[in-house]
Amino acid sequence: MAVEVKDVPGAKRYEARVDGEAEVAGFADYLRTAELIAFLHTEVSPAYEGRGVGSALARASLDEARAAGLRVLPTCPFYAGWIARHPEYQDLLYQSRSKVSD
Repeated sequence: MAVEVKDVPGAKRYEARVDGEAEVAGFADYLRTAELIAFLHTEVSPAYEGRGVGSALARASLDEARAAGLRVLPTCPFYAGWIARHPEYQDLLYQSRSKVSD
């Protein structure tokens, strides 16, 4: 099974398709700034669950974030968990540099 992941900036999400099918197998919504990409929500169609679609979305989008020099804010629980299990991506995590406190 080949999973193709594509950034769809107009929809503010990455989409995954399997074996060249037109149907979207999964997607990851995001917000992007010049310095940061925040992954907000990830969803995989029930027909494709457990087949690596979510991992393909995470890997491809994080590789693109690295190439673009973006920091990553994983507000989506799937992305947060995926990054925690893949230490080679933990250097991408956004760290607040603010010195402001309450």
